[in-house]
Amino acid sequence: MSATAGRPTDQTPPLAARRRNTTSGVIGGLGLIAFIDETVFHQLLHWHHFYDKSTDAAGLVSDGLFHAFGFFAVVASLFLVADLRRRGWMWWTRWIGGLLLGAGGFQLYDGLVQHKLFGLHQIRYDVDLLPYDVVWNAAAGLMIIIGAVLTARTGRGRVAAGG
Repeated sequence: MSATAGRPTDQTPPLAARRRNTTSGVIGGLGLIAFIDETVFHQLLHWHHFYDKSTDAAGLVSDGLFHAFGFFAVVASLFLVADLRRRGWMWWTRWIGGLLLGAGGFQLYDGLVQHKLFGLHQIRYDVDLLPYDVVWNAAAGLMIIIGAVLTARTGRGRVAAGG
């Protein structure tokens, strides 16, 4: 299966290729959204820590562990991408679908389970949370929908360069 100059191959990718593209994308999405959340909301805006039920020091440690998780997820995803490219199985449209599924799934889990069910932290404090919660969870849902559509569109189709 070649991924040459935008020409689709004549072969249907094996099930392993479809699964690996999706899995690599999901892992990359988890790492990417963790990086964005940690960098923007924890470090730049100082809105919360990963765990806000203790001291600031415990919050910083939890942020460090969260950041390490995101880093290792991105590295693992890149190793899988390298393997997919080596095999000629890289399918960018499917991978991006997986990326959006992973990012949206984690964000929805964060917004519903960690924020509301467990109360580990909130998006912000001392403000009306409803607009933040709606935007947070709607953005997650939108990523999941787009990711599912991209993944479904690739179905059993052909692998092509760029998509």
